[in-house]
Amino acid sequence: MSSTGKRGRTLACLALASLTALTACGTSSSDGAEDAPGGTVRLTVNGQPPTTQAFERALFDKHVRQFEKANPGIDIVPHEGFMDPRTFNAKLAGGKLEDVFYVYFTDARGLIAKRQAADLTDHLKDMPHRADVQDELMKVFQDDKGRQYGLPTANYSMGLLYNRTLFKKAGLDPDKPPRTWADVRAAAKRIAALGDNTAGYADFSKNNQGGWHFTAELYSRGGRIATEQDGHWKAAFNSAAGRATLQDLHAMRWKDNSMGSRQLLQAEDAQRMMGSGKLGMYLAAADNITVIAKQFGGRYQDYGLAPVPGGRSTLIGGEGYMINPKASPKKIAAGITWLQWKYLDPDLVEQNIRDNVAAKLPVGLPMPPTPDIWKGAVRDRVEAAKHKYANIPVGNYQPFMDAAPRVPGVLEPPEAQRVYAVLDNAMQAVLTDEDADIDALLTTAQKKADQIYSALR
Repeated sequence: MSSTGKRGRTLACLALASLTALTACGTSSSDGAEDAPGGTVRLTVNGQPPTTQAFERALFDKHVRQFEKANPGIDIVPHEGFMDPRTFNAKLAGGKLEDVFYVYFTDARGLIAKRQAADLTDHLKDMPHRADVQDELMKVFQDDKGRQYGLPTANYSMGLLYNRTLFKKAGLDPDKPPRTWADVRAAAKRIAALGDNTAGYADFSKNNQGGWHFTAELYSRGGRIATEQDGHWKAAFNSAAGRATLQDLHAMRWKDNSMGSRQLLQAEDAQRMMGSGKLGMYLAAADNITVIAKQFGGRYQDYGLAPVPGGRSTLIGGEGYMINPKASPKKIAAGITWLQWKYLDPDLVEQNIRDNVAAKLPVGLPMPPTPDIWKGAVRDRVEAAKHKYANIPVGNYQPFMDAAPRVPGVLEPPEAQRVYAVLDNAMQAVLTDEDADIDALLTTAQKKADQIYSALR
C-alpha cells in the first residue's frame, strides 16, 4: 500500500490515503507522439496535480517552466493524474500512455516482467545524485539482473503514531515512546485507564485495511505474509510471528480492555479519534498527522511518531516514475533529465521547502516536501534544511527519522489487496469475538491465500 491528503487509493490504501490521488487522466498523449520542430524533444509526463490542489498545481507548472528554460531542447507536455492499473494496458496498446508515467512501488515488478517499461540502465550512468538514492528503493525498479526500469521519487514507511498529550496525562514519558509490543500493551493500559472513552490503542479491521495493518505488525516482528520459491509464492503468515500479532491484539481488546468496545475501524475512524484526543496510539505513516491536523482538529504539537515496535522490519510503499517502453532513446534521455531535475535534485527539494513555508504549509514531517529517499550526505543536507525551516515541532518525529536507516523496509506482498481481504476476517474475529480461535483463523486464512497464489502459476 502506498501513502498527504493527496493520494486516494483502493480501499486498503485509503488508510494512508493521502500522498496523491489515483485518478486516470484519460488525456491522449498523441500531442507528444512526435518531436517538436527544430529538434526539440516533446515529452508527455503525468503527475500534474488537479486544479483543485491550487498550490501543488501552481508549483508543478512553475517547475515545468523553469525546467524548459534550463533545458531548451525539451518541451514538457504535462497531463493531470497518475497511472491507473485498470486502464494502463489499453493506454499502452493504443498509444495513449505518457512518455513518463507515475507508478506505485507495488506495480513496478509486474510492469518489468511484462516489458511494459523502458530499460533505463545505460542512460543512468551519468545521472546526478543517482548514487545518493537509497539502494533498497532503487531495487524496487530493478529486474533480477539488476537492470533499472524506473526511479523512486517518494516513499513512506510505517511507524507508531502516538498522542503525546495523553502520554503525559497517563504518566508516560512522551520522549520515550514504546519500543516493543510489550511496551505498547503496557502504555495502552495506562492510557485507557484515563477513562472518558479513551482507547489506548486502535487497529483497523475492514475494507482490506485490517489485512494491511496485520501485515505491518507482522513485519515489525520479522514475519512475512508470503515467501517466494522457484518463482512461486506461498502464504507464510501462519507462523509464530502471525500468532503473536493476533494474540497481542486479542489480549489488549479482551483482557486489558485497552482498545475500547467499538471495533470494525478503518483509517478515518482512528484519525478522528486521535484528533479528538480519545486515542493513544496506532500504526500509521507520517501523512496521517497532516490529515488529523487538517481534517479532524488535531494539533501538530500533540503528536509523536516512533519506529514500529520491535523494529525487525517495516512496511514500506511509495511511488516513482517509469518510461514508456515505446519511447525513443532521445525521449528516454529527456525523461531521465526531467525526473532527475524535478524529483531527484536536493537543490529543488530545498526550494520546495521554502515554497511550502511561504504558503504556510507544514514543513518538518518525514514526508514531502522532504521525501526520505536519500542516503548519506544528501540525506543529512535535506534533514538540515527541514530543521532550519520547520514550522512544526520536528523533535516530536525525530525518533522515527533517527531509526529509519536502521529498520529494513519490506514491500507489500503479491496480490496484496486480495490477501488483505482474507486477513480482514482474522482481524475482525480477534477484535469482536472473545472466544476467537487464533490458530483456526490463521489456518483458514492461509488456505485462502494459497488458493490466490496458486492461481498465479
